Amino acid sequence: MSHSATLPTPAHPALPAAIPLRQLLPWAVFGLLLAALAIYFVGAEQGATSIFSGTFVHEVTHDGRHLLSFPCH
Repeated sequence: MSHSATLPTPAHPALPAAIPLRQLLPWAVFGLLLAALAIYFVGAEQGATSIFSGTFVHEVTHDGRHLLSFPCH
């Protein structure tokens, strides 16, 4: 009779390694800055705090303004 050797299996699969906060923080700050910039252009550009003159930015973000419930006219 031959006996086959079997390896013990763990009760639960291996958990992924945690990401250190020092590596996550710069990406979180970058994401927040991009989100703030997007909210500015969709919600406030072409108003009292306008950076660019003309209506180009307003026309590009017009549908986004209505989708996010920003009044624009």
